Amino acid sequence: MFRRENAGDEGLLPKNTDNSFSTDVLEESSDFTAFLAGAELKQDDSSPSLAADCPAVSQSPSNHNEDVTTDSWRSRRKHVFVLSEADGHTIVFLQKGPLMLVSASKSHQSELQLRSELLHVYHQIVSMLTQASINRIFQHRKNYDLRRLLFGSERVLDTLLDVMETEAGFLLSAVQCLPLAPSARDALSQILQKAVTPNLVLSILLINGQLISIVQEKMVIEDARLKPTDLHLLLNLIRASSAFQTGEIWTPICLPCFNPDCYFYTYVAYLDPPDCTVCLVLLSTDKEAFHALAECKRKIEEGIRTHNALQCISKAQQCQVHHVGVAELSHFLFKPLDIPDHHSQLPQFTSPDVEAPYSTEEEQIYLMDLYWHLHSRIHSTSRPLKLLYHATQRETLLAWVTGKFEMYACFSPLVTKSSAIGAVTKLLRWIKKEEDCLFIRSPLKYSTTPPEARGFSNGRVQPNRQDKSDSSVLSLL
Repeated sequence: MFRRENAGDEGLLPKNTDNSFSTDVLEESSDFTAFLAGAELKQDDSSPSLAADCPAVSQSPSNHNEDVTTDSWRSRRKHVFVLSEADGHTIVFLQKGPLMLVSASKSHQSELQLRSELLHVYHQIVSMLTQASINRIFQHRKNYDLRRLLFGSERVLDTLLDVMETEAGFLLSAVQCLPLAPSARDALSQILQKAVTPNLVLSILLINGQLISIVQEKMVIEDARLKPTDLHLLLNLIRASSAFQTGEIWTPICLPCFNPDCYFYTYVAYLDPPDCTVCLVLLSTDKEAFHALAECKRKIEEGIRTHNALQCISKAQQCQVHHVGVAELSHFLFKPLDIPDHHSQLPQFTSPDVEAPYSTEEEQIYLMDLYWHLHSRIHSTSRPLKLLYHATQRETLLAWVTGKFEMYACFSPLVTKSSAIGAVTKLLRWIKKEEDCLFIRSPLKYSTTPPEARGFSNGRVQPNRQDKSDSSVLSLL
């Protein structure tokens, strides 16, 4: 693929002094292309012949109109495509092992951002099949049609593509927590901490895609902690399949950023049927642990009833932009960067509910496009910025990155740069005041399994490799 740059095009073809192409030039160009079309390929007799090594090259003009769906077209040794920018798309390629992923986008995202989206799609496929299985399949059959294994997973991938359009967690590589009083969150975390069993690695409590609480086995060390991408993919898988709302589900799930070649055995159950908003996810390295984890769920439900925690969760108020007390502020994204490393917590962000004038899905995508644009400018590989002020006819935006935070704020139009910075200062004060409610500052841990026990090796959690008896998560879709 050739990319035409704006600068330098003027010297490619001769021009008249009035900057328009002359009739003579067009006629000469036509004569030249006609000459090329009728030219014969001549070979120096002294040159070695390649006829025995290469497919025959036909000079028939009919090749120009050959049907690209035919076997003869597909069998040709090489194809070269020349594209122009007139289509208005950015085309990005990503090769991961035997798979080639392609994005053709009309959005405002940069090539780096589009490539990140393709990587999420690849990781979602890996979460269902594992990377080792994919590589093994294509080592045996390079022309294998992977759609056969992914049959029924179309909704998972479609949902992923949809949520990446509107959810800021993918932009910021972070997860969002439900705003909750620290005492209530601590009580829920302690309930999870007490309901454990050998080889249980992670206990996660979620509501509508937001994190309520997470506790983890102490053996989950630095290079084996849960990554935001893994949680996003896990959430998307649960959200995309109605099977998870039917009862207790036990299925192998791969967390690609944790270990792309192995499965965790995952217990998923909603704690508030039939609403199905509060979801419990337990991950184990033991494929026979279903009944043990079901007992953990029973203990958690008992603890939640004792503390009346479901009512507390339902009453938790989602962050609203008017809580900040800045009249000009329409929306914001905030990600703290100064979290002590020993907390071993997931990167998190906070953001208010999207309100008018961005209430519809179309307007939310428009707003996210603006954030994607600011993000690409701030994190430009050629010219990174710390502060960016951007004004449109409909809104004014400010992006600001320091060693302590990354922020994107959207204001009403006509707000000046100095006014925007002053408003952001007020916003930062409000976030500092509410940070214990907005973020999980010190996640709890537990210890259930000695290092020499099954599932642990050299101090690291080792998910189990799928054997032939494992039922794939695809059976749920």
